[in-house]
Amino acid sequence: MGSETHLFDSFECAIHALAPVCAHCGCRILGHGFEADNLFYCCTHCANQHGGHGMEERLETEESRA
Repeated sequence: MGSETHLFDSFECAIHALAPVCAHCGCRILGHGFEADNLFYCCTHCANQHGGHGMEERLETEESRA
């Protein structure tokens, strides 16, 4: 991560050491997440509850791919 090297014996240990934490609920963020003003959120609900306004999930549908 960056210029640092880490060695873990399990994916779970890597998650606890390196995954960002949601600024609202405190859960570890795996996958996409959201970032606003250098804060990370696990979902739009948490981002909006913590003061980030107007954040929406973008879901890809058959219609949006056409």
